[in-house]
Amino acid sequence: MPHSIIKKILQANVYDVAVETPLTRAKQLSNRFGNEIILKREDLQPVFSFKIRGAYNKISQLSPAQLANGVIAASAGNHAQGLALAAQKLGVKATIVMPATTPDVKVNAVRGWGAEVVLHGDAYDEAFAKSQEIMAQSGQVFVHPFDDLDTIAGQGTIGMEILRQHIGKIDAVFIPVGGGGLLAGVASYIKYLRPDIKVIAVEPQDAACFKAAREAGEPVRLDQVGIFAEGVAVGIIGSNTFAIAKDNVDDVITVTTDEMCAAIKDIYDDTRAITEPAGACALAGLKKYIETTGAKDQTLIAINSGANVNFDRLRHVSERAELGEKREAIIAVKIPESPGSFRSFCQALETRNITEFNYRYSDPEQAAIFVGVQLGGHPHSRENLLNDLKDYEIVDLTDDETAKVHIRHMIGGHLRSEKGELLYSFEFPERPGALLKFLNSLGGEWNISMFHYRNHGDAYGRVLVGLQAVGEETDVTQYLDALGYPYQDETNNQACQLFFK
Repeated sequence: MPHSIIKKILQANVYDVAVETPLTRAKQLSNRFGNEIILKREDLQPVFSFKIRGAYNKISQLSPAQLANGVIAASAGNHAQGLALAAQKLGVKATIVMPATTPDVKVNAVRGWGAEVVLHGDAYDEAFAKSQEIMAQSGQVFVHPFDDLDTIAGQGTIGMEILRQHIGKIDAVFIPVGGGGLLAGVASYIKYLRPDIKVIAVEPQDAACFKAAREAGEPVRLDQVGIFAEGVAVGIIGSNTFAIAKDNVDDVITVTTDEMCAAIKDIYDDTRAITEPAGACALAGLKKYIETTGAKDQTLIAINSGANVNFDRLRHVSERAELGEKREAIIAVKIPESPGSFRSFCQALETRNITEFNYRYSDPEQAAIFVGVQLGGHPHSRENLLNDLKDYEIVDLTDDETAKVHIRHMIGGHLRSEKGELLYSFEFPERPGALLKFLNSLGGEWNISMFHYRNHGDAYGRVLVGLQAVGEETDVTQYLDALGYPYQDETNNQACQLFFK
């Protein structure tokens, strides 16, 4: 098969619709990691993904009779868009079965290219089964998103471009893996011409079907598949793709959700382009490779495979990126329930910036607070933080998925005290040390019964504070006026009444 797939790649017909995408040097990343880091920009395709290559190569080779029946596919989105555009170009009817979890931006794009969309199931495998049912009834030609030699050959043209565009030294190429079409095509071409180049597959930890197949020696179905990076959320690697890839891939690296989020941020910082999680998967693996091998002065290329992401998903990406960069730690801390304890704890953090501070009064003796702390990105930064806080009772929640997804947003509840509380919202200019300065200004006149703060990267920090000062409203108002921070009395705010009173 090696020689035949190379011939197919060389003969692939993709440029009627696809473009030759550039290699972009990631300047900031290269300087930061001491390696030449380069991105292959498949996010710049007309459908914002490499999938247009394989889809067009496949259907451009169908017979007139086959084209007359139309084409059908199952896809999490990127293959769907590629096939929809390819079908429109050739005047062919296309039906695409997509998981119901597919981002709206991909579904709407497919419909925009004129294809009929059927939403079914939660992941690719369920969509695939439904597409087979429809195909049996309609007689349409099934265009597989990855496990087809013509599709693989179309994706392999990326390998041709990489070697043509970068003539000099290449130490390793990092390729994201879902069903394996991109991996098989690019790996086979690179290894055929440049066997000295390492080819490294990268896939999410919760969708590592290629890793499982390598360990078993054959494709195996995963019991569960994580869908955060839906573009590579495949339960079993293709038989054709595995047969080609297994002999052309040097290693496989798995990455976490947080690491992919950090890579999305890295790509944005260097290119101002926003990728989907699957699109940043290869870069996340590249960074992990440097971290684990200590690579220096190497030329490393990561394929940015796509940029089809719902805008509202960026909230989650932003929330997790700092954790993925190891620049933020999440901890639970117990401190004495007494005026001034907040301030003392913040002073123990020294110069570290607080990114989040959640607290609700529940016990007269001891307070439990949820804290996000900005780290320097050094591998031992979290250890140093925990060591500096050794006088406190601490639980490190940085790797606790439940804490990051749920607990941080649910801290609150009703006040367990007869003293009652007054609620105020504050604003202060956001800069390092601003929160500590605010706490010092707030002082210890009254017991703080609630405190919520999250650094969102805005120019101003926003805090919601509860003070046990019922009956002393006039004194509190005079005190807060003298502080000089803009504030609002939220005691009678409807939402606060519902959830805090």
